Amino acid sequence: MEHRLVPEHHLVSEKDEGTILEGLKVHRDQLPRIRRNDPCVQLLERKHGPIEEGRVIKIVRLSETSGVSVAYRLVVGR
Repeated sequence: MEHRLVPEHHLVSEKDEGTILEGLKVHRDQLPRIRRNDPCVQLLERKHGPIEEGRVIKIVRLSETSGVSVAYRLVVGR
């Protein structure tokens, strides 16, 4: 997770999920998916406890050419 090519992963709070989805004008099921067994999700579970299916993960990527890129993923089962 400390490698420069691994983007930051953050668990979005449940109260902020609705605001984010409204801002993006998408439904929860329209988000790209990330599996619970993904190594980054497993590390987030160590920090925040169990992460249920349906939660939203924020991914922040840094790029020398485009600056900062933010993406959201929906947590799905194994």
